[in-house]
Amino acid sequence: MNYGFVKAATAIPSVKVADCKYNAERIESLITIAEGKGVQIIVFPELCVTAYTCGDLFAQQLLLQEAEMALLQIMSNTRQLDIISIVGMPVTFNSTLLNTAVVIQKGKILGIVPKTYLPNYKEFYEMRWFSSALNIQEDTVRICGQLVPISSNLLFDTPDTCFGIEICEDMWAPIPPSSTLALKGAEIIFNLSADNEGIGKHSYLRSLISQQSARTLSGYVFSSCGFGESTTDVVFAGNGLIYENGTLLAASERFCLEEQLIISEIDIERIRTERRINTTFAANAANCSETKAIRLSTEMVNKKEFELTRTIKPLPFVPSDTGLNERCEEIFSIQVSGLAKRLIHTNCKTTIIGISGGLDSTLALLVCVKTFDKLKLDRKGIIGITMPGFGTTDRTYHNALDLMKSLGVTIKEISIKDACIQHFKDLEHDINVHDVTYENSQARERTQILMDFANQVNGIVIGTGDLSELALGWATYNGDHMSNYGVNGSIPKTLVKYLVKWVAYNNVDEQSRNTLLDIVDTPISPELIPADNNGNIKQKTEDLVGPYELHDFFLYYFLRFGFRPAKIFFLANKAFNGSYDEETIKKWLITFFRRFFSQQFKRSCLPDGPKVGISLSPRGDWRMPSDASSAIWLQECENL
Repeated sequence: MNYGFVKAATAIPSVKVADCKYNAERIESLITIAEGKGVQIIVFPELCVTAYTCGDLFAQQLLLQEAEMALLQIMSNTRQLDIISIVGMPVTFNSTLLNTAVVIQKGKILGIVPKTYLPNYKEFYEMRWFSSALNIQEDTVRICGQLVPISSNLLFDTPDTCFGIEICEDMWAPIPPSSTLALKGAEIIFNLSADNEGIGKHSYLRSLISQQSARTLSGYVFSSCGFGESTTDVVFAGNGLIYENGTLLAASERFCLEEQLIISEIDIERIRTERRINTTFAANAANCSETKAIRLSTEMVNKKEFELTRTIKPLPFVPSDTGLNERCEEIFSIQVSGLAKRLIHTNCKTTIIGISGGLDSTLALLVCVKTFDKLKLDRKGIIGITMPGFGTTDRTYHNALDLMKSLGVTIKEISIKDACIQHFKDLEHDINVHDVTYENSQARERTQILMDFANQVNGIVIGTGDLSELALGWATYNGDHMSNYGVNGSIPKTLVKYLVKWVAYNNVDEQSRNTLLDIVDTPISPELIPADNNGNIKQKTEDLVGPYELHDFFLYYFLRFGFRPAKIFFLANKAFNGSYDEETIKKWLITFFRRFFSQQFKRSCLPDGPKVGISLSPRGDWRMPSDASSAIWLQECENL
């Protein structure tokens, strides 16, 4: 299975100006190589059959004839191949000459797309030689002995996707043809270009392609002329770029003297999901031009063994190293702004937060501190309550106290042991039976203390639970599940760790930094079961529910893109190759879906909290009945 991926390539061949035979040979070579690598669709630069920089030679009958012969040569020598190839060449049409993209497969021309917008400014003189697609009155042209559809409004349907084509300047227009093509069904846009270089132009080009790919919710494959074009007045660096919904998947080496083949896989299922969710896209499609697209079917092909070459990040919620500082600053600012608004609205100058010495309560405390500083409130208004219980270890206890002390907040300690012992007596529960009653009683006792103390001091309770815990239901209902405002509700566990570490290195004193870094290194645990004989944490969350890095990966692709278990499993095996084997991934994938469906009732009554990326709030991203069946998801997991 290819799991909705389409393998596409952008090629930058070596060219010789006006040497069509040589150019055809180089194009054929790259097509053959791409076919061998499983590429389904390949695109070449603008006018690559002749070279873009022929100038007034485009008026020469011999060059045009040689271009057509070169196309015949390419089709003949690739007629046994399944791959769809898009090549650029001049095509005579009645009494005009068109700058076109010719789509070929299995020795046939499927269709020809002429360029719509011809640049005729600065170094460009295309109107001197070519006519625009807007001037075409007919919809077919005879070339290479075939009567072929010709239009800027062509859509090509393959068994796996639908694609459209625009040429260079078309993308730079205020309303690019690709916008209309996408609204009419194109999921991938291919652009044949002759984009020359200039200082600052490359970054602008990338932003333009990224923006167009994102705006049209599409894959965008760009191929631009490289070495071999005339440098009489301009230089071409050979830009091969593949984007998916605004994200760069692969790029060529600029100013390379060798020809290049850049390959990646575009996730068509993801694009379709994005379009279904984005109701604005559908509404805009309804208002699209009344001119219907001309849909052409490509040849059926034999399925090939599929190999995913694009990188799948094991931590999709965590920003890359290059953008980590900026992204952490943004996330932290969203949390702070959300809490600041709540405090101002309630005219509250006191917050109460349970501090355990773990990651989540630490992040919530840091958000409170930053918020109070921003509102110019005394940090003593932040009351951190540590509530040691039967499973509290010295490490987390002292980390909690040390952090509160170094941050200058009010420290209060209230043990829950006596209250829980009395509660067990009232329930006639054996204190030596460490079951769910034993654990949840402690969580609810802590929440009762926080809520009642907040009433005493006219404050609000800040929730500490994170997105990963909400997804798995790893929270005690009406215990740590509840608060007045949950600042971490949209932060997954894998990201919590990075945020705490970021704060440690950027926003606190050395003493706080040392404590924070030790908290980051502490095993994740609710500490509801007594420690081992050496005083170490015995109850480790990830031993019970599975690694959070796996669960966050599952959550991201399930919630963000609606992927089925089989595809998530496929991606996880790619992302975590060498870290987890298939059986381990399958085991925890089953756990994820079982818990995600069974624990919805907890998410249906969440406290308020700021959305940062993905949210499970019933008032936001996720609305699901608490009694929805998980049967089909679990069945697919079992069949993996």
